[in-house]
Amino acid sequence: MSRLIRIAVLGVFAFAVIVHGQEVGVPILKAPYHLPVFTNEHVTVLKIFIPPGRNTGYHTHTEDSVSINMVPADMTNQNIGSPEVSRNERAQRGRANYTAYSKEPRTHKATNIGQTPFHNVSFIFRNREPGRFMPSSRANVPGYVQIMDNERVRGWRLALEPGQSAAAITQTAPGLRVVLDGGELAESVPGQADRGWMLGSGEFYWQEPGVTRGLRNIGTTRIEIEEFEIK
Repeated sequence: MSRLIRIAVLGVFAFAVIVHGQEVGVPILKAPYHLPVFTNEHVTVLKIFIPPGRNTGYHTHTEDSVSINMVPADMTNQNIGSPEVSRNERAQRGRANYTAYSKEPRTHKATNIGQTPFHNVSFIFRNREPGRFMPSSRANVPGYVQIMDNERVRGWRLALEPGQSAAAITQTAPGLRVVLDGGELAESVPGQADRGWMLGSGEFYWQEPGVTRGLRNIGTTRIEIEEFEIK
């Protein structure tokens, strides 16, 4: 093949890649401002932090996931192949959403048009078959407010003012604790000494089943967390 022909072929190939790149989103784990920070056999956790004026590029969701907003933010969305740019309802602090992307995958681009960062903690299910675990019920435990219950996950919100306690619960399925408002927390497990935790906003902790624990705010600031158990 002559040098001129090789240059022409390479030029056509480069153009095709560019055009193709405009039409296909990257997997969500490769999307800009989506940082995988934890993974195990059950979930992959993403820290999503989009500064004002930035966007995620087109990326594709294919697996069921839960997302928890850390701070209010103003975002727009654009589905791939569509000229329409929709403005979302303002992302509210603490709002948790479940989306069954395994049933309806989505490729889109999200843009932060506000003055505050879009900060989100998301966990993506690695197994498409629910039904391996039975989450606990905290219906009769004061302080825990159920915020989610679907085919994949059950979740609660708990807020503790300084000095307040939450009665013991027994976690029966593995899951995640996400911190909205941090502070100094003591965890009480029967037969063990109380364990202090210093929680920071946006942090998360994986929690295995079979643990009975009570919580007490031993600090000077309000603590708010969300806890999820998978199915």
